[in-house]
Amino acid sequence: MVEVTEMYKNVPEKGMLAYAAPSLFQPHHARQAIRDAHEKKIGPLLGYYAGLSSVPITRMLAPMNYDCVWVDWEHTSCNVETMTEMVHQAIFMSQGHTIPWVRVPGHDHAAIGYALDAGASIVVPQVDTVKQAKHVVSAAKFGAKIGGSRSAPPFRLIPGLTDQSYHPHKDVFAAVNDQAAIMIQIESLEAINNLDDILTEVGEHIDIVWLGSLDARISMGLPAQFGSGGEPEWLAARDKFFQVMEKHDKPYGGFSIGSAPFGTLDTIRQASERMSFMVVSGDVLHLMEMQKDLADARSVAGDFVKGSNGKVAVNGSNGV
Repeated sequence: MVEVTEMYKNVPEKGMLAYAAPSLFQPHHARQAIRDAHEKKIGPLLGYYAGLSSVPITRMLAPMNYDCVWVDWEHTSCNVETMTEMVHQAIFMSQGHTIPWVRVPGHDHAAIGYALDAGASIVVPQVDTVKQAKHVVSAAKFGAKIGGSRSAPPFRLIPGLTDQSYHPHKDVFAAVNDQAAIMIQIESLEAINNLDDILTEVGEHIDIVWLGSLDARISMGLPAQFGSGGEPEWLAARDKFFQVMEKHDKPYGGFSIGSAPFGTLDTIRQASERMSFMVVSGDVLHLMEMQKDLADARSVAGDFVKGSNGKVAVNGSNGV
């Protein structure tokens, strides 16, 4: 774990800037931030979901200083260059106040490296087995002694300028291992059943777990319902997930939206008791409100039409 002395004491004034690395070209001390949130030294990290692969939107939202942004590279037409630019905009335009997390498309070794090289922490979807989890950790870490097979980028960190290590006795690549966090998504009943073994085998390197309830329900043949439901088999699966998480004292992340139709502020308050990482908003969610804007406008503007006599009908009149 990261050797940073009482870093969280600066969080009330600095937010996630308190967890910034020696250079903004490096990933934040995201591992430490998640652990501090889990131990209630700080509140949960509050983030937004970037589902549109938009550099301009990322640039616009960066000064709002969300704790984190979830860049969804899995379910968008995002390419490597766009993903990298979104990560850079989130870090630099927030001046270090926002930690970027990239959900990579699958388990591809190169994709994991691209996201980490950009300076992000990673979210890896559909981790179902111990073998897959070991592959993810290997792709994300430097150094064969800890099972790492990540390739060191020769010029991502500029020698003498951006390659400072936070620790005087650690090489920068060993330091980066400590900084960037790994989140896995458990998105099937198979994954829930294997979670105990996964965390037993590689839990030291997995910093936080997300229950992908939407995918899990679909994989179980249940109605999607945005990941919620009261079926006995679903409740049993959820209970097993949380029992394993408590056994391993592992931080938990997920969506917690405080606006209708997804929830209220009480939803966020209750989620804060358990979650260390919460996605509380999203570009797609707010753009969906534009449908209501249009419907409201049509309900008013549509009153002003000409009747059969050529006169304008107002508020439902016939123009007489």
